[in-house]
Amino acid sequence: MKSTIIQTALGTIEIETQAVKGLATYIDDVFEQIIQTIHQSKGRLIISGIGKSAIIAQKIVATLNSTGTPSLFMHAADAIHGDLGMITEHDIVLVISKSGESPEIKMLVPLIKSFGNTLIGMVGNMESFLAKQADLILNTTIAKEACPNNLAPTSSTTAQMVMGDVLAVCLMELNGFNNRDFARFHPGGNLGKRLYLRVEDIASNNQKPAVLANASLKEVIVEITEKRLGVTAVIDEHGALKGIITDGDLRRMLEKTTDIGAISAKDILTPKPITVDPEALAIEALDILRSNNISQLVVANNGIYRGILHLHDLVREGIV
Repeated sequence: MKSTIIQTALGTIEIETQAVKGLATYIDDVFEQIIQTIHQSKGRLIISGIGKSAIIAQKIVATLNSTGTPSLFMHAADAIHGDLGMITEHDIVLVISKSGESPEIKMLVPLIKSFGNTLIGMVGNMESFLAKQADLILNTTIAKEACPNNLAPTSSTTAQMVMGDVLAVCLMELNGFNNRDFARFHPGGNLGKRLYLRVEDIASNNQKPAVLANASLKEVIVEITEKRLGVTAVIDEHGALKGIITDGDLRRMLEKTTDIGAISAKDILTPKPITVDPEALAIEALDILRSNNISQLVVANNGIYRGILHLHDLVREGIV
């Protein structure tokens, strides 16, 4: 028999799941009109709320800004004490409230309407003050809160959060927002690095182990040891890539050969090694490393040796 704690947890998940599923019934022509209105706006989307709805508003603003829809958060309480000044002529205002009857909302809504801005209400009570005053409504009505007393905002804030994500994704689609756009707005995180960091950005920080084809075995060993990448490229006098020699190649050669005095780089190199272009994304290089089960990748462009990229470099950059 399941414990009371587990039953409560599963019950909470089920109630909130049903609240999210219920949003599908509110995706209609009015919803599409809201998306088009925001998309065609020459201004920003100002999002406001009070209490828990204000916290949800901040999250939605963050998501919209990072996905190409300029947005600002305006706390409903601060708005009536001066922050209304952030609203400009072409901005659209989205006010979030479950009840639509909070005192701050009732004071804020007429002020917004007096400015002439389009007012969108994200509201869970279609008979409320906010619902009746808004120009357009995002319906987030729920059957009940997950709270045992049906009081604490739980299912309602989940529904608000999901509806905010729905807005963001629909606007992304209309704006043609792609991976490169996302990377421009996320240059500092690991996710952004996956989208913009290039092989050359990383490999250029490494040493470039290289020997000529007639280099002695001693020269090969010294080059691999000194450059500390476990590999050396074999090149001609013009820098063209002829092959590579890894420390594994050296071990296998020593296992098979006792007479090593006459061995040179050309005798043990691996010709036509797997390479990556310096302009390729680092995440693409990772795919090559993984699919070929190797730790180092030769960086080359038009047959000219440019350097070595090591799996550890990608780990260090947070790509892995």
